Amino acid sequence: MQRSLCNGIFVYVSKENDQVVVQRERTIDLESLKALAHPLRVKIFDVLSTYGPFTASGLAERFGESSGATSYHLRQLEKHGFVREVEGRGVGRERWWERTPGGITLGSAEAKKSLAGREATKLVVREWTSNRERALGEFLERGIDELADSWVEASVVSLTSVFVTAEELEEFNERFMAMVAEFAALHRDQRTPGSRPVQLQFHGFPVIDGTEIPTNDTQEEGNES
Repeated sequence: MQRSLCNGIFVYVSKENDQVVVQRERTIDLESLKALAHPLRVKIFDVLSTYGPFTASGLAERFGESSGATSYHLRQLEKHGFVREVEGRGVGRERWWERTPGGITLGSAEAKKSLAGREATKLVVREWTSNRERALGEFLERGIDELADSWVEASVVSLTSVFVTAEELEEFNERFMAMVAEFAALHRDQRTPGSRPVQLQFHGFPVIDGTEIPTNDTQEEGNES
């Protein structure tokens, strides 16, 4: 699930013995980050996260690439722990791949200090953002024509603008993410009739061209009221 840049791109949750378990996030080291920072590898990782297991040939068909190219990038992602082979699935040389369970966090101290690390982080986040915007755009453009009314009515695209402090924003984001994590734990592996891949996108961030109200002004306004 998408999280803030500093606190993690994905959190992986599971359900064990009817209890929601939030697994520890893996902080990506510089070498692994650089390995992930390739447009096709980000797309592969994203597709495996959204749709579940794929073969190299299936990914190749989806992306319009050769199976040799997707196989190579899958092996590189496997080398750095981003994907793994699905055990017990596949016939002959056909191998099925899935995203390795567990959250990942970008923005390690090592990466922040390095120009290469910062550029690699920007590339990964840019690709993820592009993929999510594309998915949302496709839903807005085609959803009403291609989806059943029940799916359209169940969906929501919402925007709310507020004035809050950094601490209030962080507290709200954590509460929201905890709610989403619990929902995801119940349904992430669901493959029941009537279910389909769904993205729960969420962003909570300060508007860059906005202005933070100085503390003394805030206090003065409070006194006047």
